[in-house]
Amino acid sequence: LEVFLNWIPHTWFLNIIQNEFRTGKIDLDSTMKLLETLQLPFNFTHVKHVFKKTVDKRKTHLITIEDFRAIYRAIVHRAEFQELFRAYSPTSKFLADTELIEFLRKEQHETETCETLALEMILKHEPIEEVRKRRQMSFEGFIRYMNSEDCSIFKSEHRTVYQDMNQPLCDYYISSSHNTYLISDQLIGPSDLWGYVSALLKGCRCLEIDCWDGSNNEPVVYHGHTLTSKIQFSSVIRVIDKYAFVASDYPVVLSLENHCSPEQQEVMAEHLETILGDKLLTSTIGDTNVTQLPSPEALKFKILIKNKKVGTIEEGMLRREFDSHGETGEVSDVENISDEDEIDEKAPLLSKNDSTKRKSEQNPPAPPRKKVKMKKIKIALALSDLVIYTKSQKFVSFEHSLENQKCYENNSIGETKAHKFVKHSAKDFISHTSRFITRIYPKGTRATSSNYNPQEFWNVGCQMVALNFQTPGVQMELQNGKFLDNGGCGYILKPEFLRDQDSTFTPQNVGRYSKPMSLSIRLISGHQLPPSNLSKTNKADPLVHIEIYGVPEDQAKKKSSVVKSNALSPRWDETFSFTVQVPELALIRFCVEDEISLVANEFLGQYTLPLLSLRKGYRTVPLLSKDGDNLKPASLFVHIWYY
Repeated sequence: LEVFLNWIPHTWFLNIIQNEFRTGKIDLDSTMKLLETLQLPFNFTHVKHVFKKTVDKRKTHLITIEDFRAIYRAIVHRAEFQELFRAYSPTSKFLADTELIEFLRKEQHETETCETLALEMILKHEPIEEVRKRRQMSFEGFIRYMNSEDCSIFKSEHRTVYQDMNQPLCDYYISSSHNTYLISDQLIGPSDLWGYVSALLKGCRCLEIDCWDGSNNEPVVYHGHTLTSKIQFSSVIRVIDKYAFVASDYPVVLSLENHCSPEQQEVMAEHLETILGDKLLTSTIGDTNVTQLPSPEALKFKILIKNKKVGTIEEGMLRREFDSHGETGEVSDVENISDEDEIDEKAPLLSKNDSTKRKSEQNPPAPPRKKVKMKKIKIALALSDLVIYTKSQKFVSFEHSLENQKCYENNSIGETKAHKFVKHSAKDFISHTSRFITRIYPKGTRATSSNYNPQEFWNVGCQMVALNFQTPGVQMELQNGKFLDNGGCGYILKPEFLRDQDSTFTPQNVGRYSKPMSLSIRLISGHQLPPSNLSKTNKADPLVHIEIYGVPEDQAKKKSSVVKSNALSPRWDETFSFTVQVPELALIRFCVEDEISLVANEFLGQYTLPLLSLRKGYRTVPLLSKDGDNLKPASLFVHIWYY
């Protein structure tokens, strides 16, 4: 029996490959095709490298069946997997279902009934039929399990919508993009419909549309006063109509940066209604007297317009029953206030007499105030009345909002001003975001469409932290990592302490809101890492950074040693420990680099995910490229433990 069992994997392997070797030897292309039939992902560069090493000894470009087996083993039969397999398989040939159950329970911390799970794993991953029938797992099956999604570091239950989606909209982080129409920089880059398609496919739920008057009474979308190209407003809306709900069922908000004349605003309203049809939200859900925002669940498959609005929701809905064609209303706005200027509409401007009187009272002179001009903006009622729960309201001060702002009025705050608020009035900021949807946008001087770090604004509960989706980098990696959660639906329920209107939490002083988590990560190995661009062979000198992003106290970075010239199977076996005070806000980022010199590294791949989406046990970390594409089969192998 023992001999027979030993032969099973061998004959299975031969049965799959022998046909290819009818003529004796095969070349690189056939080797690649044959590896694919064995149903494991391979990186061509690595296979080519191992193949070349094999044939170089004999000056031929063909390999034998035994060479092929050696190549397969070199790439697939990873030592770190063998060590684990042997620890649970006394014979080192197969895992009986009981042994697999023990492995899943003890090492993988699987909590569901491991009996069912073990059988599922065998049926799903064991390639050898005789072994499958015996309810066992061979090393081949074990490798396939370890390489699969079932072993991924990201919690499987977080891959679908699992959070409560019935809270008011302001209780969620909402995936938001800035200048969605740009696909490169902000000065001369092209504007393109692809910007909208790709953002929506990434689960983005708040898109920005910069609208200007165009020729033939057709509004256009572009970055005003720059040389970026123009696209028709109607084309943008058509694309949004087509892709809005491909990645997520939850509502999409169109944030209109509106520079159009009332005439062309009417055209915009007409396009929105005719193209979007039933998807466009044109009335409240239930009561017209809105005291609380509806939930993402209640607004499924709806598109909301975010723009300035004349009067209240009730007035707008009454108006919609009559023809308001050609009518406009006025809203007051502040003229040319740069992001740096604070305004307080209530503060009187000092007149000459005031200041002399003050001086005579020996008070220090008040700093000169910039004169603030209020200007009236004309808005076509047809467009104004399409704004329901997302009315843009100029931000004055936290105090002013608390006294005057309605729950359906939202503020947009530039990053510079928002950064000051985080620093100096975090408690008021959190109190504000627990009540009102707040959008943060990048400062105008970011001409290259660079991004700020979104984490600092998530820490104070800002819902719409808008980033330039077209610009790769750590900031977008954090964005993509955060919104992997909750099924990638673009809405993530904020932690309780950022929804509570009486919260005393601040990122600088977490106080009683701290639920410390002790985290230990053993970085075991890497597999088929992307070879360095600078290397002709598959050489790279890889190292790994493990970083925590969260409240200031939790920010941490640790770095592994460098493994010299090995991108196929670098081994580290190093352990890193972290203590995280506010796990609910933390993200963890694994970044693999190639050490080019002592002062410079080249990015090879990364993966970012919410700390609370980590799975315990032996896990695979899939690597993504700079643009967020999967670099399969490139991965890290780690062991995760936390309490």
